[in-house]
Amino acid sequence: MRRAAPALACFVAIRLLGLAVLAVWSNARGKDAYTLLSARWDSLWYVQIVEHGYGFEVAAPDGRTLSSKAFFPLLPWLEGGVAAVLPVDHADAGLLISAVCSVLAAAGIFFLAEDVYGPRAALLTVALWASVPVAVVQSMAYSESLFTALAVWSLLLTRARHRPAAGVLALLAGLARPVGLAVAVALWAAVAYECRTERGRPRAGDVVGALLAPLGFLAFFLWVGLTTGSPWGYLRVQGGWGNGFDGGVAFARFTVDLLTGPAFVAGVLLLAGVGLLCWVYARGFKDVEGRPAVPLALRVYTGSIVLLALCSSGYFGSKPRLLLPAFALLIPGAAWLAKRPAALSAALVTLLALSSALYGAFWLNGSGPP
Repeated sequence: MRRAAPALACFVAIRLLGLAVLAVWSNARGKDAYTLLSARWDSLWYVQIVEHGYGFEVAAPDGRTLSSKAFFPLLPWLEGGVAAVLPVDHADAGLLISAVCSVLAAAGIFFLAEDVYGPRAALLTVALWASVPVAVVQSMAYSESLFTALAVWSLLLTRARHRPAAGVLALLAGLARPVGLAVAVALWAAVAYECRTERGRPRAGDVVGALLAPLGFLAFFLWVGLTTGSPWGYLRVQGGWGNGFDGGVAFARFTVDLLTGPAFVAGVLLLAGVGLLCWVYARGFKDVEGRPAVPLALRVYTGSIVLLALCSSGYFGSKPRLLLPAFALLIPGAAWLAKRPAALSAALVTLLALSSALYGAFWLNGSGPP
């Protein structure tokens, strides 16, 4: 962890900058930054689950039924546990969990990136992750920081071939967010690749880890099915929220609407952004000097996160947040920056950090959820 200390200090400094700008901006608009971080949108649902369980629904103005069973249980469980042992309420517990987990995630990101391109690129990867436009979510009482920490350390343990432990963290990731299945798939890919190229058959630890990995997601999926009286109950609950996997149909319609309407420029920028995302994935993960630039498990995990984010229906404004756990997309850019003069790298990171702080304050003071 001493190796990661400079990167973690940089991460904390950037996030504190974002919170300071949010506080000033919110105060100028007559809003409370604490409320924006801890008690709006999804944060409220998590607190309601802690206090009332999963037995409540809300009727939306458009006729939809919004059920609390759309939210996975690990964060509310932890909020309840923290509030039981510390003198904080459930909302404060959510903020504390996100703060701790964001630092743990940053440490894991450092070690993964260091293994690929060295310590300087690893530090810059952490700095870039702290400076993405939606980085303010890392400081909210949301499940992104918790999920990313579990996913990163599961990938690290998969890389180190500690498969049972990796499977346990993948199981917990599956209890944190529905995309936790991407962590399990990444572990399966690593085991399958090693069996094909090295041993021919898996070790006992590999089998244990592979079996454990999807159990968190499957347990909650089956529980929702049992409590709703349908094996596909969770999908129906998500449908009530307007969410679901449609192969990108909703995304395509949204893009076409932009391109054929007055927001044509926004549509072009959206297509350019998605193109850049795909280009970074393809170029950044190419082999280098005969070996994979990025471990297979990390490539599979990142691709799964991107696929699920872009090919699901639902509120389009949340898609950048859904991509937040795909931190590996930042590694190629960090590797490029690591080869530039230190002054240039520092200037670019500073500019990005300021932009992220301003955008986060603007975003949270808007009307829609992140």
